[in-house]
Amino acid sequence: MKEISESLAGRVGILDLYGLSEREIEKKKDELFIPDIENIKKREKTEYKSILDLYKKIFKGSYPELYTNEKEIEQYYSDYFRTYIEKDIRKIINIKDENKFIKFVSSLAARTGQEFIATSVASEIGIDNKTASAWLSILKNTGIVYLLQPYMNNSVGRAIKREKIYFTDTGLACYLAGYVDYVTLEKSAYSGAIFETYIVNEIIKSFVNHGKDARKHLYYYRDNNQKEIDLLINYNNIIYPIEIKKSANPGKDAIKNFDVVNSFETQKGNGIVLCMTKDIVAYDDNNYMVPIEYI
Repeated sequence: MKEISESLAGRVGILDLYGLSEREIEKKKDELFIPDIENIKKREKTEYKSILDLYKKIFKGSYPELYTNEKEIEQYYSDYFRTYIEKDIRKIINIKDENKFIKFVSSLAARTGQEFIATSVASEIGIDNKTASAWLSILKNTGIVYLLQPYMNNSVGRAIKREKIYFTDTGLACYLAGYVDYVTLEKSAYSGAIFETYIVNEIIKSFVNHGKDARKHLYYYRDNNQKEIDLLINYNNIIYPIEIKKSANPGKDAIKNFDVVNSFETQKGNGIVLCMTKDIVAYDDNNYMVPIEYI
């Protein structure tokens, strides 16, 4: 695009290509994921997976090559990341210290599902804040990370304004974070963050695969009072609050912050907790536990 001198506005289509979604892998009907509970009940579920089977899938990731050819996972990601550094990145910028860039990406992989705080990452790597922000922008523009925006409007005065980082492929994140098998991964302190990353990615793919700009529909919420909602889906001017829990039976604490949406000056939809439960279970008339197989 940089090499083209004239504007292509109105004459070009841009496709964002993510890894394979679970529905694509299983050849199931791919529908836009809207959290309205009646809509969810009509969806075809993907195959149920035990916790270890799910983490095996998370550890493998979603790059198509891993599903069309038998490849050793660690070797695949090693080759992929080396090619990414030597080809893609060097076309964009001249990295004076390649080792610091690799440490930066690995540090972000360990922070997937967290807010991006430039000072924290920069001090750990030994770079300045400006460089950290510039490198993050490169990772976003080359499709390695997705930046989830905080929900903001005139009625939300105390909301945190930082973006949350999600690696767009869980397999690459696990590789960069240093995990070598899915059993260790599931038992680790990283397991909750990578579970959330997997779920958020599946929802992003649902929107992108239907020609929707996920950035216009997906947000998160956290305020200065430490009230947080993992994900907000704003669709057709209705906001649906979503929590993401690895548990098979998350308690009512999971929905304790959903009432924050009442102050957003917009219509509130039902709330859901995406988790490892096997069936849809109602907390009350407006909030539900929902199996992840409905995404």
